[in-house]
Amino acid sequence: MSKLSKRALSLWAKKENREGQELWLPLVAHLVDTKNVINWLYTHWLNDSQRQVLQQDLTTSEIEQLVNFVGYFHDIGKATPAFQTKPSYNRDYELDDQLIEQLLRSGFEKLAEYEPAFRSKSPHALAGETILETSGLNTSVGAIIGAHHGKPVGEYFDSMRDQLVSYTANYLQSDGNEDLQSEWLQTQHELIDYGLSLTGFASLEEVPEITQSQAVLLTGLLIMADWMASSEFLGTDQSQVMFPLIRLDQDFTDLEMEQRFEQAITTWDISGHWTPQMIPDVDQQYNERWHFNPRPVQHLMSKVIGQIADPGIIIVEAPMGIGKTEIALTAAEQLAFITGSAGLFMGLPTQATSNAMFSRVDKWVDELAKEENVSLPIRLMHGKAQFNHEMQSLPNAQNIDSQSSVVVNSWFSGKKSMLADFSIGTIDHLLLMSLKQKHLFLRHLGLSGKIVIIDEIHAYDTYMSSYLMRALQWLGAYHIPVIALSATLPKEKRIELVEAYYRGKYGHQLEQSDNAWQDSQAYPLLTYLDGPEVKQFDQFPKPAKSQEVKVVRLDCDDQQLVDQVVNSIKNGGVAGVIVNTVKRAQELSRLLPADLPQIILHSAFLAPGRTKLEEQLQAEIGKGAERPEKLVVIGTQVLEQSLDIDFDVLFTDIAPVDLILQRMGRLHRHDIQRPASLATPTTYVLGINAFGDYGDANEAIYEKYWLMKTDYFLPEVVKLPVDISPLVQAVYDPATDEEVSGIEEARVQAEQNKKIAQRKAKVYQIAPPKTHENLYGWLDREQQGIANDDAAAEAAVRDIKETLEVVMIKHTSVGDFLVDGRSMDDVDESEIAQQVIRLPNRITPDITKAINELERRTEKYYHSWQDSWWLKGMLALPLDEHLSTELLGWQLNYSSQLGLQYEKEEENE
Repeated sequence: MSKLSKRALSLWAKKENREGQELWLPLVAHLVDTKNVINWLYTHWLNDSQRQVLQQDLTTSEIEQLVNFVGYFHDIGKATPAFQTKPSYNRDYELDDQLIEQLLRSGFEKLAEYEPAFRSKSPHALAGETILETSGLNTSVGAIIGAHHGKPVGEYFDSMRDQLVSYTANYLQSDGNEDLQSEWLQTQHELIDYGLSLTGFASLEEVPEITQSQAVLLTGLLIMADWMASSEFLGTDQSQVMFPLIRLDQDFTDLEMEQRFEQAITTWDISGHWTPQMIPDVDQQYNERWHFNPRPVQHLMSKVIGQIADPGIIIVEAPMGIGKTEIALTAAEQLAFITGSAGLFMGLPTQATSNAMFSRVDKWVDELAKEENVSLPIRLMHGKAQFNHEMQSLPNAQNIDSQSSVVVNSWFSGKKSMLADFSIGTIDHLLLMSLKQKHLFLRHLGLSGKIVIIDEIHAYDTYMSSYLMRALQWLGAYHIPVIALSATLPKEKRIELVEAYYRGKYGHQLEQSDNAWQDSQAYPLLTYLDGPEVKQFDQFPKPAKSQEVKVVRLDCDDQQLVDQVVNSIKNGGVAGVIVNTVKRAQELSRLLPADLPQIILHSAFLAPGRTKLEEQLQAEIGKGAERPEKLVVIGTQVLEQSLDIDFDVLFTDIAPVDLILQRMGRLHRHDIQRPASLATPTTYVLGINAFGDYGDANEAIYEKYWLMKTDYFLPEVVKLPVDISPLVQAVYDPATDEEVSGIEEARVQAEQNKKIAQRKAKVYQIAPPKTHENLYGWLDREQQGIANDDAAAEAAVRDIKETLEVVMIKHTSVGDFLVDGRSMDDVDESEIAQQVIRLPNRITPDITKAINELERRTEKYYHSWQDSWWLKGMLALPLDEHLSTELLGWQLNYSSQLGLQYEKEEENE
C-alpha cells in the first residue's frame, strides 16, 4: 500500500474549539474510521436477510469490497479547496487560520488568498460524487456518495462533468492556473488510489453496478456508519469514548486506527441481537410462549406458516378474539428463522392500540432475551412514547451489567428509532417508508431486517392505503415477510395487498392461471405468497361457539335514545353506546340520569385522563373483571379496536359494515352470566333516518355509498363468525351495486373522492422500486417542513389537517395547577408535559395565528419552560378556575367527565 503524501495527510475532516482546546481530525482518519465501521456493521450488525438483499447477484467478496468502498470514499469531496477553507461552525478564526497554515506548509500554494465565489454550489457530498464519477465510477454507486447526507442529487441535475466545469475552482482552487489545479488533482487521485488499495479494487471502473434497492439500503448503512464514525462519545457521556478528535500538534501517524476502531465498537455495541430458533412443535411453542394450548385456528395457521419455503406477504383473516396476535408473533419467530431476519416492526392504528400492544410484545421479547441470554433493544414509536410508563421503566442498555433483559438503547432514537431490533408503533412509521423526506434511507434500512406485522389492515382509508401499497412494494423488494391481520377484510383489499407486495418482489404484475384465491369468502382464511405463487388455506373446523346477534334499526332523537339505553339495563347490565363524533358522545352523556354510573371515552381528553379511563374500562368490564351492577359506556371509534371489553347490549351509530362488525366484537365477548333480559346479544343501529339518509354528521365521516350498502345488506340477525366475510364482501364488492336501488349518485361521488385522495397521496410519495435506476431524483419534490417534525410527517401520511397540541394548565390568582388540582410546584416537569390535548382544527383553521396567540400566552405565564428539556417549545393553554378560556373567538371548557368542549362565542350569547 502506497504511503500518503504530506499534502494528503494535512487535509482535515472535522475541527472544533472545545472549551479553549483546538482539535481536529485528519480527513484520511475519518475515511478509514467510516470504512472500518461500515465493514463491522455489514458483517456483525446486519442480519442474514439484509446481507442477502444487499448482495443479490454479487459475490461475497464483491459486496464486502463495495461496502468498504462507500465507507472510505463517502467524504472524498472534503478533499477540495472549497471545503478545506470553510469557516468553523463557531467562527473560530484562529483555528481556521492554523489549519490553513498547515495546508500551506504541506504544499498547497496561495490557499490563504482563495475566496470561492460559488462555494455553496459544491457541497462536499456532491463534490465527492463528482470527483469519483468524473474519474470513472458508475452512477449507481456514485449516487450513494452524493446521497450520504440524506438526499441524492435531483433527477434533472445536469451532469457531474458540468458541475466540475462550471465550478472548477471549488474543486481545484483555480479556473485556469494549472499549477494550483495539479496540486489538488494529485492529492485527490492519491486518496482515490489509497482507498482502492484498501478496498481491493484495481480501478474505479472495476466497482460493480448495483440495483436501486441495493443502493437505498447501502446509503442507509453508510449514513449510519458516518454518524457513528463522527461521534466522539456515546451520546453526551464523555466517559464513553468512540472516535475522538485529536490535538492540532498531533497527526494521522499518531493514531492507532485499529485500536481506535475496536474501542469505539466496544463502547457502541451495548445490546445484543436476536438469533431466531426453529419451532419444531407448534403446540409446545404456544404452551411455552403463551402458556395455553392453541385454538384449532391458531394451531393450523401456525403449522401452515411454518411450512412456507419462500415467505412473502401472509394475510390472516379470522374473527375478533380468536388470538391473531399470538398467531402473528409465532409467525414472526417462524419466518425470522426461515429468512434470517432478526427483528420486528408491528404497526397499529392508534397510539392507544400501540400502547396496549407494546405491553404484550415487551413480554414476548423478554422471553426471547431470557432464552438466548442477551439484552434486546425495543422501541415504542409514536408521539407520546416518552410518557409510556412501561417504556420508561425499561433499563437503559448503558446502565446494566447482566444480560437476559429487554432494554432501551438510547442511541436508537430520533431518526434512528427504526434501527432498534424491536419496534412497535402507529402505522404511520411504516407508511413513512413511502414519504419523500430527508434520511428516508435510514427508515428503509431499519425495516429491511425485520418481520413486519400490520394489525387491523382493513382500517386504513384510501389516502393511507396508497402509502401502504407503496410501502408493501418496497418491503417486497427487500424480501421482508409481512403479516397482515384483519377480522373484516374486503376481498378487493386482499387482492391489492398481494399484488402490491408481489410487484415489489418480482418487478412485474402478478400473473397466475388460478385466480380462485381472489374471490374466496372462506372464513377464517389464510392467504400467502410462497415464492411467486399465491396459496390459501381454509380447512378449519367449524367454530365450536357461534353467536346470533339481533340487529334493530332505531330511528329516534337523543332523548329517546337515552331512555332506550336506560330501559335496556333497568334490571342490571352494561350498555355500550358507540357514536361517530365526540360532540355527540358528550351530548348523550349530559342526558343520562345523574345517578346512573357512566364512563365516556373519546379522543378529546388529556392524555393521562384518557389512559386512566381506558384502565378503568378494562378493570370494570374487561376479561375476569368484577362487573358493576349497572354501567353505561359512551365512546367514539376508540372503542372499536384492541380494548378487550364486554357489553351486554350495544347501541351504535351507522358506519361501514366492517366497523359495525368490529363494534359487535365487544358484545357478549366473554363467557359470563348476564341479566336474563340481555341474554340475547342485541345491537341497535342508530342514525338511519330513512334509506339513503344518514344525517350530515355521519355522512361527513363515512362515504354515503358505504353507508347505503351497509344499510341494505345488514340483516336482522348476524351470525358470528360465519356471516363476517359474506357481509363484508357483499358491501365492498362493486358487483353488488346493481342490487341497491338509488346507489348510483353516491357511487359516483365515492369514486371521485377516491381518485382525489389517490392523486393527492402520490404527490409526495417515492416511486415504486425500479431495479435498473439509480438514486437520482428519488427524493425530489419532497414535502416541506417535515424533515425534523415527526408530527407533521405523520400528518402527511394520514391526510389530516395540521392541528395544535397544547398543555392545559389551570391558572388562577393563587397559583398554577394541573387540571386534576395538583399544584405545578409539586409535580415533575415530565408530568406537566403529559397534560396535552390536541385542539380540533375547527378552532385553529389559521394555524399561524393560533400559534402566535398561544406563544404569547406561554411566554407571559410560563417563560421558564424554555429552559426545560421536557417543556421547551410546548404551547400552554391556561384555563381559569372553572377550567374555561377563550381562544380566537371560541369558548373552551374542560371537564374530567366529558373532556374538551367548545363553541363559538356568538353561539353562547
